[in-house]
Amino acid sequence: MKTLSPSDVESLPAGGSDPLRFDWKEAWYPVYYVSDLDKSKPTPFTLLGRDLVIWWDSTASCWRVFEDKCPHRLAPLSEGRIADDGLLECPYHGWAFSGEGQCDRIPQQVENLAAQASSRACVVSLPTAERQGLLFAYPGLPENASRTPVPIIEALEESPSEWVCIDTFRDLPYDALTLLENVIDASHIPYTHHRSVGNRAFAGSVELEVKDSGKQGFQGIWESGPRLGTLGRQDTTFLAPGLMWHDLTSKQFGRTLTVVYATPIRKGSCRIFARFPFKFSSKVPGLFMKLTPRWFSHIGQNGVLEDDQIFLHHQERILEESGGSANFAKAFYLPTLADRFVIELRSWVNKYSDDPFPGATLPPTLPREKLLDRYYSHTLKCSSCSKALANIRRVRIGCLVTAAIAFSSTPILTLWLNQTSVLAAALSTAVSLASLGVWGGLGKLERQFYEGRDVPPRNLPEKKSIGH
Repeated sequence: MKTLSPSDVESLPAGGSDPLRFDWKEAWYPVYYVSDLDKSKPTPFTLLGRDLVIWWDSTASCWRVFEDKCPHRLAPLSEGRIADDGLLECPYHGWAFSGEGQCDRIPQQVENLAAQASSRACVVSLPTAERQGLLFAYPGLPENASRTPVPIIEALEESPSEWVCIDTFRDLPYDALTLLENVIDASHIPYTHHRSVGNRAFAGSVELEVKDSGKQGFQGIWESGPRLGTLGRQDTTFLAPGLMWHDLTSKQFGRTLTVVYATPIRKGSCRIFARFPFKFSSKVPGLFMKLTPRWFSHIGQNGVLEDDQIFLHHQERILEESGGSANFAKAFYLPTLADRFVIELRSWVNKYSDDPFPGATLPPTLPREKLLDRYYSHTLKCSSCSKALANIRRVRIGCLVTAAIAFSSTPILTLWLNQTSVLAAALSTAVSLASLGVWGGLGKLERQFYEGRDVPPRNLPEKKSIGH
């Protein structure tokens, strides 16, 4: 029998082979930036309502994704550890599993009993792929994974060294489709993101056009482009079920992509992976971007996400009460071409998409402080931000210790300097105040790792010009 090479195997489109139905399980989804994963411990994640555990298999030198439950008593494996021999060990009774999901040992069984060889002792393992710095998982039939393309940004493959890329992620309190509907809508930026990444002065007529559409998504253009046409044409692509990007080339900035992956966690929750690749005409902007700490850019990007986070959380519940996506044409009033991509996305959902969460309804509305949480939705899961937060805490403690020592050392300074107590007191007071000033400033910075702004920049009073 002839051995089939990869080129001999017929590829499958994302969503399965049925031309009229998109199966959300038959697609690849990013679950983590590889740089944010810790090889020393398992990491939990939920994909399409399915609890998973991500861990590093040192034997095969690759990341593994398992269902997050031990076949013994269903304890979450993410609460366990990676044992000294590199196996994933259950926290409950120490059952250990290899990278393929087979049970390697059951400490409680007597000698000569091989219960670990049973298929019932195995853990379900999902296919994985590591591409462009992201770890992808495939929740569908394992035999389809190798035939289904991983959704990547092809432009980054063409000339990777010429791009400078800023990345962020966050767990959002609304559906993946709500996120996609928001980010394909360029006309909201001047208003929603005024004074963050937008400006009301750039608002104007928007005429969007869909060029190609089908089960795999759609492509469209905005001929005049953003900022009242000063930047040039913008192309938009939606690649079903969870990837979109805007592509803009301007004389001022070079080529800029705005890329968003929307990974569905559960009904009413998704993880955004936002990527901003730049190919500048000059090397100077890219140099400054590379010098900016990742955690610092994440603070600003979290603020941008919070510009619309609260009202999107409420908006999708109002839509659900109004009949959901099936009734969007009546629930929404969409009279302008600015909403052309929104209409196309909702039409794709109604024509092709299976319900990714059949029978599920949105959870209860979250309070405002939960919607503005940054710590659990980002900081705790981000290697850069969690390390920066730990360092800031240490420096703040050091500032308090320094202030206390300086304040209490006035008598010692007086003797050492052989001067009046006034000079010693002035010196110690200056050190104490400087230390407390740094402590207070870092305290304001520290809070930005925990919570977002209650009032978005667009709603702050406008600064009055001199003479008014």
